[in-house]
Amino acid sequence: MTDDGTTTAAATGTLGYEQARDELIEVVRRLEAGGTSLEDSLALWERGEELAKVCRHWLEGARARLDAALAGPDDDEDGAADAG
Repeated sequence: MTDDGTTTAAATGTLGYEQARDELIEVVRRLEAGGTSLEDSLALWERGEELAKVCRHWLEGARARLDAALAGPDDDEDGAADAG
């Protein structure tokens, strides 16, 4: 089972945001539909957690890039001039 987890984690790391989001939506649909064994449900839940982490990582990166772009080089220069 360790090999499966390692493979899944490695595969998750290569997913783009949209891919991870779409797969997460499918995982949630399958869990909500029910009809799966406890073992399968747990595996789906774990996969969903991994996918949510990937999405969170992409969104945090996008937020950091947006914040940096909004700060811009002019704000850095103005802030330095005001401080001195």
